[in-house]
Amino acid sequence: MELLHSGKVRDVYADGADVILVASDRVSVYDVVLPTLIPDKGKVLTQLSLWWFERLTDVVPNHLISATDVPAEWVGRAIRCRRLDMVQVECIARGYLTGLGLKEYERTGAVSGVRLPAGLVEADRLPEPVFTPTTKAPMGEHDEFITFDDVIAQEGKDTAEELRRLTLEVYRRGAELAAANGIIIADTKIEIGRAPEGALILADEVLTPDSSRFWPANEWQPGRTQYAFDKQIVRDWAAGTGWDKTSPGPPIPDEVVRRTRDRYVEAYERITGNTWQSGG
Repeated sequence: MELLHSGKVRDVYADGADVILVASDRVSVYDVVLPTLIPDKGKVLTQLSLWWFERLTDVVPNHLISATDVPAEWVGRAIRCRRLDMVQVECIARGYLTGLGLKEYERTGAVSGVRLPAGLVEADRLPEPVFTPTTKAPMGEHDEFITFDDVIAQEGKDTAEELRRLTLEVYRRGAELAAANGIIIADTKIEIGRAPEGALILADEVLTPDSSRFWPANEWQPGRTQYAFDKQIVRDWAAGTGWDKTSPGPPIPDEVVRRTRDRYVEAYERITGNTWQSGG
């Protein structure tokens, strides 16, 4: 098979008319891939995406062909997919204010041109979910906020409106299902591609700890940093190392690796209600 693309976490291979999407155990912070792997991370991302794909089929079609017809060495962390022409927009929905969205709001009072109420603080719930697209920057560079008008200029009005609708609907469905299991989805990023016949298709991963922020609902408290089911442990550790955030990054200590793996597994178990099996 031909390696088409190697990203921060996923590798994409051509296999005839299909592609094989392989989720690795790599972890990145500040757009730098660190040298230490997080065991089971790739499998958690893949298995959780599969769980969500099944529950979103009435919202948007997805690129999945098979979760089993993949090379044996990648079983559990790879899927066979349709080839798509990927839309060059990062489609982000936010239901709560945090992360880069919070920083942009503090700077401008808006996110991606969407004006928000004054006086919001870290982890505040927004009056309604908002679509806050960004550019899709090359690996090692940072995505930048763009407005809905920018998306229209790039993709056309009809496509822009459909991207916004699909992104918000995926977020709303995901947030509703996660809430039933005591999890807040603060925000999420999805990837959309176009099939040869023109349809917009959900691709890559969906509603995972790498693409979304998950918080325990019973601990949510605006005005402070929330407990998060993601790689925040690695970010916090890296921030205290004195590392200058350029490649190569430092190796991750064993304890940080263990705690990060446990956080990913906890996200899977809390959201799906299933017990994690290391084999996937």
